[in-house]
Amino acid sequence: MGSSVVLMRTICFAVFLGWLLVWALIPTKVYKNTWTPKLNNKLNSTYFREQGKNLLLFSFPVMLIALLGCVYLHLQKKPNKLQSKRKMRSPRLFFSQRPVLVMAPLGIVTAIELTIAVMFVAFLIWSLANYLYVSFGHLHMHKAGEKVWQAKFRSVSLRLGYIGNTCWAFLFFPVTRGSSILPLVGLTSESSIKYHIWLGHLSNALFALHAVGFLIYWAMTNQMAEVLEWSETYVSNVAGVIAIAIATVIWATSLPRFRRKMFELFFYTHHLYILYIIFYVLHVGPAYFCMILPGIFLFAVDRYLRFLQSRNRARLLSARALPCGVVELNFSKSPGLYYNPTSILFVNVPSISKLQWHPFTVTSNCNMEQDKLSILVKTEGSWTQKLYQQISSSVDRLEVSVEGPYGPNSAHFLRHESLVMVSGGSGISPFISIVRELIFQSNNNPDYKIPNVHLICVFKKSADLSMLNIMLPVSDAPTELSKLQLQIEAYVTRDSEQPKTDTLKELQSIWFKSNPSDSPVSGALGCNSWLWLAVVIASSFVMFLLLLGIVTRFYIYPIERNGTEVYHYSYKCLWDMFLVCVCVFLASSAVFLWLKKQQNAIEVKQIQNMEVPTPTTSPSSWFHTADRELEESLPNQCLVQATKFHFGERPNLNKILLDVKGTDVGVLVCGPRKMRHEVAKICSSGLADNLHFESISFSW
Repeated sequence: MGSSVVLMRTICFAVFLGWLLVWALIPTKVYKNTWTPKLNNKLNSTYFREQGKNLLLFSFPVMLIALLGCVYLHLQKKPNKLQSKRKMRSPRLFFSQRPVLVMAPLGIVTAIELTIAVMFVAFLIWSLANYLYVSFGHLHMHKAGEKVWQAKFRSVSLRLGYIGNTCWAFLFFPVTRGSSILPLVGLTSESSIKYHIWLGHLSNALFALHAVGFLIYWAMTNQMAEVLEWSETYVSNVAGVIAIAIATVIWATSLPRFRRKMFELFFYTHHLYILYIIFYVLHVGPAYFCMILPGIFLFAVDRYLRFLQSRNRARLLSARALPCGVVELNFSKSPGLYYNPTSILFVNVPSISKLQWHPFTVTSNCNMEQDKLSILVKTEGSWTQKLYQQISSSVDRLEVSVEGPYGPNSAHFLRHESLVMVSGGSGISPFISIVRELIFQSNNNPDYKIPNVHLICVFKKSADLSMLNIMLPVSDAPTELSKLQLQIEAYVTRDSEQPKTDTLKELQSIWFKSNPSDSPVSGALGCNSWLWLAVVIASSFVMFLLLLGIVTRFYIYPIERNGTEVYHYSYKCLWDMFLVCVCVFLASSAVFLWLKKQQNAIEVKQIQNMEVPTPTTSPSSWFHTADRELEESLPNQCLVQATKFHFGERPNLNKILLDVKGTDVGVLVCGPRKMRHEVAKICSSGLADNLHFESISFSW
């Protein structure tokens, strides 16, 4: 099995390099004058017309990678038995992942990210230079009396749009949450959102220059009427104007200062991307659409599967409310659902907002808690405040929908010799899941050397210390901490002395009534989700090719063959988009409903086994302090003994990190931007070569 996995990854890498090579050849004179005529002659058949060449060269390779990636991830889904000796990674790999640039607005950029970004920008510049070299050698005057410099100005404006198309070819991969491509290179959608932001800014800037350039050109040559042209045989200028207008709105509301102050406006205007895609495709035409099709196609599959999963109401079992305004939500989950620590669950509460979805870190461990999934919610905004108020108001049931969980493909932090985890406030959430995973591994893999853990958590007030009380799971199975070398340092910055009351024991539990219509949290495609995703991708794409070939050969081609009528250029674009939507809808729905039918019997049995008795008292009496027994148990005593409290001070992160011993120290940070940047600068300073940095954040 190991050789098969290596072979698939090698094939994916080779196909990806070939795909990049094609992109590199497009602007060249050889591709335009030598390759294009031959490729058009062989590939642009009566079944696909002008789209045949681009479907084979640009769409098929990425879809093949996505398909093989699904099989690869299925084989790698569950970790193998841990070996007693930890495999050391090469110093070159460590260096490539070290932060080299820590600054706004780029954030924290590693060596490999900076290298790839520089190479990508250089590639765009090289492509633009080649486009202009070829076009300047064969200038076409679009109007009598047009000057050479005006024709060159038009050519530059047009080629800026071509470069923007190149950015769009990569734009949607980072926001495909259930992607089978990102995990191949060790990425998740959450960790690669910044790439989407970079590409979005770059593509919008290029398209803005493209649009402004043509407006200036039309004004200089007295052709402003071209703005309103909707050609039957070529691209639509009106569609391009509408697309850039929509893009400007999306772009403006996504700027950091605007996004932080008016997040809801940013959130809602970003959904205009659907209209943006429609008018963008109407402007560029079907051939160019096939060049960027894979990213949009895979995103459409993922988005529709997320929609299907979110139609179900998740079974919310209980909640634990903390005095600091934090609540732990405990959902029933399918026993076959597997996820790694630091995974993300997106939550929607229709009673608060039917449109808003918020990401939260999963704190539970799927190995220790096979029937339960937990998340931690801190009241920091209007949405979370309303959620906390509803839970605290003694409601007997809360309707909740979820998407996910999404997360890394492996527990990569187990590779380190030691772990230093730095958290600020609710940033402790992902580290709770890591600690629980380490507890599980220490109890079930006695031959494996578990990393030493140093957890530094910074809180504003003493009440926030109650978040430490949910470090351990509420489980019937005994939790053994003696094998885990855990040291916790808790800093309270705004309180100068320890409070008189014991904040670690001020915790209340709320139980919710079950509803037969609620379902345990499970993946959209069940246990073997990667294999079923491969089925969806393969069947929907093959169906798209078949239907496109049928429509083109037996409907569009006869009209164009007669020569008496021209089939509208925009109608071809609409056919392409319509067929993509239909094929994704049919394939995804068929697989989802088939799996849902098989899961119904299992869910009914789980409802019977996990039915919570209906309380005989009033809802207000469901609040209780039964957790006190747990808090006084041996594991919690060990946890308290491992914790050192500091009041009225902040941690000296520079001293703490530089004093850590060991040759391989993983440094994970989750919290405010200032904290993340401070830790990143320390790790990148070069004063300690043993520190290997990783940031976990939702703050983009």
